[in-house]
Amino acid sequence: MKPKYSRILLKLSGEVLTGEKSYGISPKVIKRIAGEIKEVIELGVEVGIVIGGGNIFRGISANAQGIDRVSADYMGMLATLINSLALQDAIENQGIPSRVLSAISMPQVAEPYIRRRATRHLEKNRVVIFAAGTGNPYFSADTAAALRAIEINAEIILKATKVDGIYDKDPLLHKDAKRYTGISYLEVLNKGLKVMDATAVSLCMDNKLPMIIFNLTKTGNIKKVVLGKIIGTTIKG
Repeated sequence: MKPKYSRILLKLSGEVLTGEKSYGISPKVIKRIAGEIKEVIELGVEVGIVIGGGNIFRGISANAQGIDRVSADYMGMLATLINSLALQDAIENQGIPSRVLSAISMPQVAEPYIRRRATRHLEKNRVVIFAAGTGNPYFSADTAAALRAIEINAEIILKATKVDGIYDKDPLLHKDAKRYTGISYLEVLNKGLKVMDATAVSLCMDNKLPMIIFNLTKTGNIKKVVLGKIIGTTIKG
């Protein structure tokens, strides 16, 4: 089958890497994700990835416990770099070349983020992993994903989480919760749905960049979304 998209930005939450653990990185899970990314690359799709650091360190939570917000956010950015390096290793073990580009200068472990360089890597069929968020405090990995997707001219953001879309209320607390198959950015903002932070949603809305929220814990879902199958919730104008 022919893929629906030629260039995507895959947003992974750090929590999906934990598997059955409460924190850290599960080798089994990260190997499976790398295998699914390989399947997408073999379809001829160019893949950029932004991964969070919540499985290691979450800046907002640390700030609530008394750590300076700016310091906490930089610590969170470093956590995303750890995850990015782990994912890069797993992807390359699948025989797929990849590059980690960091918004914070760390030449010993990652290339500096330069938009033209990132685009060139994608054109050469290398998976590009964008680490360290935007490089600025007070901005989440969601916002980094929206920004990088716009900069590299991705056709869509695929946000992979542990849930199968957006619900009108918490499905874990309410059995009658209903899942949206499609919703507008404005509805997400007006209803205060915690699918992405408001800055990221606004960026996507202003640039007419669609997004699909889907469940990564189900094997094969990344490929299914790329092929255009209806999974999760689509957000667009």
